[in-house]
Amino acid sequence: MQFQICNFKFQILSIFALMYYLILGLLYLFSFLPLWVIYRISDFISFLLHYVLGYRRKVLMKNLSIAFPEKTEKEKMALIKKFYRNFTDTFLEAIKLLSISEKNLRKRIQFDPSVFNELYRTGKSCQVHAGHNFNWEWVNVRVAKELLYPYLAVYIPIGSKMLDRVFKYFRERTGTTMLPATDMKNAMLPYRNKQYLLALVADQNPGDPSKAHWVKFFNRWTPFVTGPEKNARLNDIPVVFARFSKPKRGYYLVETKLASLHPAAMKEGELTLQYVRYLEAVIRKQPEVYLWSHNRWKWEIKEEYENRKVEDEKNFLPRS
Repeated sequence: MQFQICNFKFQILSIFALMYYLILGLLYLFSFLPLWVIYRISDFISFLLHYVLGYRRKVLMKNLSIAFPEKTEKEKMALIKKFYRNFTDTFLEAIKLLSISEKNLRKRIQFDPSVFNELYRTGKSCQVHAGHNFNWEWVNVRVAKELLYPYLAVYIPIGSKMLDRVFKYFRERTGTTMLPATDMKNAMLPYRNKQYLLALVADQNPGDPSKAHWVKFFNRWTPFVTGPEKNARLNDIPVVFARFSKPKRGYYLVETKLASLHPAAMKEGELTLQYVRYLEAVIRKQPEVYLWSHNRWKWEIKEEYENRKVEDEKNFLPRS
């Protein structure tokens, strides 16, 4: 009986491995298509998402109405149309990573690593706080080759193990180490006594809003995860804010700003507040490249969260 169970498990694993390599092979073939062909496919998929499926349209309209109450219905619909195209571009461009040359990627993504290299020479690690801006997939691969630091990027595992493994392969093929946000404590253990650069998408929804920092984001009280700030302050790790913009289709610009050399000297909530103000400014500059399908305002402020509010320098939380 035990042998039969082991044999069944082996068969399941074999089928899983076969499907993984089959999917990866098909994606490899797709990746050899010229970008102009991939963008025509992206146009078609974004058309389907917009006009046929209406993918998360209610969430998109809700988020844009909160962020830009001054915009007309027509202006918001135009933003939604641009969003869909950038959204599908991002995931098809990720597949292109399987075969795109390093030279081509360097040409398409402008990035100056000097701020990180200067921090590396101080002997300290570094944290990067970015937002859900397109195209993080290309940026991750591009910057990993330029840094003196070992490059660690935090990600939310995909529900499908097959897709999660495929995307992890995309992301790690040039030297990035992906760390699951669901097990950060254990994932960071090998690096605790080493220099590293840790990249975090710091505008994730918190699992527990009662333990979040509540900050006015587009003039609405919004919970932000405390982990990025907490780790920076606890270990006094310099923090850099990063912005990704899209000057034109297929081209990206990475801009950075040194936020703090000594986060340990900051009050609780101060770094998160700075990040939120930075993120707001980034989004306003090019709103169509932000992930509006992310249900960012699913939590409502409650009376019991009052002591978690952070609004300005007079309202920081007590030092923890």
